[in-house]
Amino acid sequence: MKISEKATAESGVVGTMREGVLAQKFLLTGKDGSPNNYLLNVGRTGAGGWTAPRHRHNFDQIRYVLKGNYPYAKGKSMPEGWVGYFPESVHYGPQDRPEGLEMVVCQFGGASGHGFLSVEEREAANSELAKIGEFKDGIFTYYDENGKRHNQDGFEACFEKAMGRKLTYSRPRYDDLVMMNPFNYEWIPTEDSGVFRKDLGSFTERSASVGFIHLEADAIYHDRRRDSIELLFISKGRVELGDLEYGPHTAFELDPDDGCVRFAAREETEFFRINLPKF
Repeated sequence: MKISEKATAESGVVGTMREGVLAQKFLLTGKDGSPNNYLLNVGRTGAGGWTAPRHRHNFDQIRYVLKGNYPYAKGKSMPEGWVGYFPESVHYGPQDRPEGLEMVVCQFGGASGHGFLSVEEREAANSELAKIGEFKDGIFTYYDENGKRHNQDGFEACFEKAMGRKLTYSRPRYDDLVMMNPFNYEWIPTEDSGVFRKDLGSFTERSASVGFIHLEADAIYHDRRRDSIELLFISKGRVELGDLEYGPHTAFELDPDDGCVRFAAREETEFFRINLPKF
């Protein structure tokens, strides 16, 4: 099991291939090279906002809006409290994120098995690309030895530089993003007294899933056996685990070998839950 608290997590400003400032706290990361490598972070848009053109990725994403309104495409946005599933190979954008927007974002390898390129790998590739061209408005531009101009999506250029091969996309499993309004779901009692679940959705043949767990004050939640890596993020409240207490914006990684984990709520608590694909 891994545990990370926002206050002490590594900070970074990512998205050198995009325009604007996106400050992030890197809470948890997976294993580079594994098909379900991942990054779980809390991001906040800085002064002046942050923009990105219409694009797609060869990995999956789940986004949970903590504060503000997230414009993810022309005329479309996610209100505060909503959750979105962004499937691999599906286009979205353009984005024009306002200053102060806060989101929990999990980026992870999708069902196709292409995996996920870590922040360190991306930024190293971007540094190398900056020696031969420039990123502007989400596009990487460079000139070849004959002086011919080339434009390429920033993420695609970054991936190909990092991996040394052409980026390919799996056939899309969905024709659009999946937007979920958790406020319209019902809490379902569990076998633990005072503990309730909201299962928002399960996606692809590899059963990636997302939802919430609610603990009443003094309730005990037994997180039992799991088939894949599970990520828990405390959106509100406080729990005791072992001899330590953890509050809002603490994240936990539980893998199948961790067995049953016991959380004791010291006050009314809510977990945001993500189960990564089963490989």
